[in-house]
Amino acid sequence: MEGTDMEESHGPPPRISSSKKLGRMDSLERDAGKVTGMENHGRKILTRAVILRLAFQTIGVVYGDIGTSPLYVFSSTFPGGISRDHLKTNVLGVLSLIIYTLTLSPLIKYVFVVLRANDNGEGGAFALYSLICRNANVDVMGKRHPEDKNLSAYKLDLPNQGRIRRGIWIKNFLEGHKAVHVVLLMITFFGTCMVIGDGTLTPSISVLSAVQGIQVQVPNLSQSVIVVVSIVILICLFSVQRFGTDKVGFMFAPVLTIWFAMIAMIGLYNLIHHDHGVLAAFNPKYIFDYFKTNKREGFISLGGVVLCITGTEAMFADLGHFSVPSIQIAFTTYVYPSLLLAYIGQAAYLMEHPEDVGRAFYKSVPKPLYWPMFVVAVLAAIIASQAMISAVFQIIKQAEALGCFPRIKVVHTSKNFVGQVYIPEMNWFLMCACVLITAAFRDTTTIGNAYGICVVMDMAVTTTFTTIIMVLIWKTQLFLALLYLLVYWSVEFTYFSAVVYKFKDGGWLPLLFAALFLTVMVIWFSGNSKRYKYELDNKISMDWITGLGSNLGVSRVRGVGLVYTELAQGIPSIFSHYITNLPAMHSVIMFVTIKNLPVSNVLSEERFLFRRVGSKEFRMYRCIARYGYKDCHRGDTQFEEDLFKSLAEFISIEDDGKQMEARHLGEADTDSCSVAIYPVSLQLSPPQAPEESAIAIPGSGVVEELGFLEESRKAGVVYLLGDNDVRAREDSSFINKFVVDYGYAFLRKNFRESTLILNIPHTRLLKVGMVYFI
Repeated sequence: MEGTDMEESHGPPPRISSSKKLGRMDSLERDAGKVTGMENHGRKILTRAVILRLAFQTIGVVYGDIGTSPLYVFSSTFPGGISRDHLKTNVLGVLSLIIYTLTLSPLIKYVFVVLRANDNGEGGAFALYSLICRNANVDVMGKRHPEDKNLSAYKLDLPNQGRIRRGIWIKNFLEGHKAVHVVLLMITFFGTCMVIGDGTLTPSISVLSAVQGIQVQVPNLSQSVIVVVSIVILICLFSVQRFGTDKVGFMFAPVLTIWFAMIAMIGLYNLIHHDHGVLAAFNPKYIFDYFKTNKREGFISLGGVVLCITGTEAMFADLGHFSVPSIQIAFTTYVYPSLLLAYIGQAAYLMEHPEDVGRAFYKSVPKPLYWPMFVVAVLAAIIASQAMISAVFQIIKQAEALGCFPRIKVVHTSKNFVGQVYIPEMNWFLMCACVLITAAFRDTTTIGNAYGICVVMDMAVTTTFTTIIMVLIWKTQLFLALLYLLVYWSVEFTYFSAVVYKFKDGGWLPLLFAALFLTVMVIWFSGNSKRYKYELDNKISMDWITGLGSNLGVSRVRGVGLVYTELAQGIPSIFSHYITNLPAMHSVIMFVTIKNLPVSNVLSEERFLFRRVGSKEFRMYRCIARYGYKDCHRGDTQFEEDLFKSLAEFISIEDDGKQMEARHLGEADTDSCSVAIYPVSLQLSPPQAPEESAIAIPGSGVVEELGFLEESRKAGVVYLLGDNDVRAREDSSFINKFVVDYGYAFLRKNFRESTLILNIPHTRLLKVGMVYFI
């Protein structure tokens, strides 16, 4: 903050009459105003037909992973076979574990609890983190300002005051400990990395386990052929991702619908024709009998049982592609019953044929149905990978939008569902990783050992954040929130303890991927934070700008200069560097800040905030364009058109004292060069010539200024962007020098430039170089 031209505001300002003076302000910390008629925060109210359509698509995108788990769960749980001495105890014990794991985790936890913790229809670790950030003052970067709190997406329905007191202690705890802010962010990073690790393993184990089934009928087929076929299928799978979730979902959903119907019918067939006594597994006593009989080996076998819930996290991470009702309907009415019948049927078959546990799924299929089932299984396994691939796209987009991941290309693939995205860089990385894993491990047992760690640790992160949201936002009774935490931490850490035993047998792989991406995210976030702090500490005071005079000390040429900066307050140092070294600048200057907020989306009516910088003669303005992590923002023609329309409305509203008083914005100090900011609505009339403008102009000064703005725009619009070379200071520690000079510099050079992300036309781009020592 500048000590001479602004005062920091802490919270929304009181409503005052226009005759009362406001303190000097340069930080845009004023209320953005409320937009009426937006009770749903910009979310579409989906019709029943759309919900059912999305429910059908979820079968093809969300549930493929968990749906193909019956291919390998029993074989992974009993890699050494089933002893006939305790056949009933072993089979019923594992079946009971599967039944209650499916019920506790996907059904109760995710469908009925976690899905409710969405951020305006968005799921994933960053969605949970953003909810916590908005409802407690948790902001590591320090880029939040009080005016953001009045966005529609920030608001939640508040319970009565008595229930608010129940969660006030956790809010104070989170806000009062900066170390907790960092811990929460690191947990979010870790959860994100686990999803990425899951996304690299899911396609490999699903496709490989399905293709291996051909060895039941063709036992002489070598494993090398199986691996090559699996790799070809994986390459084809990732090649179709560019068509988008909407199209891929409709291609895949019919196959998965058939798959779930077939495994349910085959399960029912096995239950009737083999041993219907396995229904006794609904009695949880068989779980205790299983552990009592098998002791340590039974505990380690949990690493195989946990594979029955692989892909569960995709139900939440893929939420932005669909909706809560669609995911709930599909799982409770179709997916969950089909999975139960499939596992019960396999258990009934194994009671009579325990020697077939290595190929339990295909061996339990009636012979006339083998080849049709094999074809559908291979197709279903291919599709199963889609769940985690889409989840990785979604969660990486959230991380990138919030400045926690290097700049990447995000392609929005659907006009109807804005949350559906495709990320080319991540798609090809996942493809290469899956191919290498399949070629290196060659069998599902080793991949399964690695798989469990990703699943369990990701679920533990979700459990932790959901509990905080229960107390902080939902105002749930503390007893119920702690009971939820205790139950699911107990389940998840029990499974985690089991899969840790298999660390050396492949469990190290997901942790390697997690460490790689965690390093990237920490380095990028750390570098960005230091660079932002440098810009904040070295911004230019308004007194320096005022001392330059009406022409700012240089020749003014016709045109508009859009100076992009991350600062929401103050004049960036790059601007002083520019006007010091160049003899001329544009007649109109606008400082544009693209501000990413911890919300899923920002309504177009609340997109822009404007204010004037200095006196009117300067023709300098500041604009903040606010976006959520689900929004798509580009520096294209439409953005430019909206920007100038909004600026024209701002100039008109600024001059109208009656509108200012009605909006409770007040007047600026007579000795101040700045004025209060205005929220600007984009609900304007279509573009018209200046003489036909639909905006009412209250005074000649406004007419002159709008005319000058239009003439300057016709003369040309130039985008001024800082091309900063970031280096560590000489007195920095070795770690800081390594992170900044090597790690952060490598990521800046090898990922996409901001000009590509903002889609700035190169013919109108002017880069200004400067060295930052951070």
